[in-house]
Amino acid sequence: MTPHVLLVGVDGSSGRQSLSCLERPQELQEGVGKDGEISWRKNGEQEAQRGNAYVIELKEMLGGGNYTCHGEDGSLLNHTEVLIQDDQANRRILVKNEHGDYLHCAAQNHNGEFHCSWKWHSHRIGKVAFIKARRVSYDSDTKCSVDEGGQLWTCSSGQSDFGCSVDNSGGGILCRDQQHCPYAEERGKIHLTVYMRTEDFLVESYSKYFNLSQIVKPDKVTIRKVNTTLIEWSYPSSWSSPYSYFPLTFQITQFKGRRKQCPDQFTDPKALKTSTVHSACQLVVKRTVKAVCIRAKDVLCNSQWSDWSLFSLRRNKKDKRQKN
Repeated sequence: MTPHVLLVGVDGSSGRQSLSCLERPQELQEGVGKDGEISWRKNGEQEAQRGNAYVIELKEMLGGGNYTCHGEDGSLLNHTEVLIQDDQANRRILVKNEHGDYLHCAAQNHNGEFHCSWKWHSHRIGKVAFIKARRVSYDSDTKCSVDEGGQLWTCSSGQSDFGCSVDNSGGGILCRDQQHCPYAEERGKIHLTVYMRTEDFLVESYSKYFNLSQIVKPDKVTIRKVNTTLIEWSYPSSWSSPYSYFPLTFQITQFKGRRKQCPDQFTDPKALKTSTVHSACQLVVKRTVKAVCIRAKDVLCNSQWSDWSLFSLRRNKKDKRQKN
């Protein structure tokens, strides 16, 4: 964890955890005072224990808090935030999404940046306590730190260099592997662990292993009308370039009725035709077609489709007269 933060694992049984006010005993003789003159407070409340050492009684999930030690004149000597983690791996802070995962991660492209989000339990909304990100390799010496605001995290090792920031909403993080090369094969999976904490000083860790190629999901494509029978679309502006090296495949569904959204093309009875193209970004549409839905996917990776883009074809009166 970060400086002045101690993570203590518990298994439901009783236990003890010792804290030290001053790490060097000689400090007691360097203007601080005698051992018995050191007092302790928990969450601002005076404690009965005195001296350089303080013993926390761990009972079930209790014992966490902000502990401070003070000199005879009340001056602050040291502080430690104690967080409690249940070793039984009971999950209480986050809930699983529709895919059965606690963390959902996606990348807009192959540039090394990805976003992970989660859903808080309705009765236990918390915040990020610690983030650890690294590439899985034989080098396990990863060091992580956070800025003073507790929002920007960096994790460095010989194999990777990650930077992560917490969303303003507190419901996700944006990370980037600074050493990632989009034109080379990935050097092992990313191992991301996010530690969540509550106001009761309880902590749970949530981990996910993945390659960027597994979670890449293009943004929505942009569609425009060329003429009365031709439409075209373009690669998302956020997608990696050159497009010849990072090609997309497109799935197209045409509808004979007006649409307010793109439904499942396999179950909608009004779907006229569904097709897949790998290179062309144009489509000739019949006059009976009233709406077109298009989505994109990386050709070379078994990853996610983008969200659908809907384009409505409006035939004006002039077109109808020309048709007649």
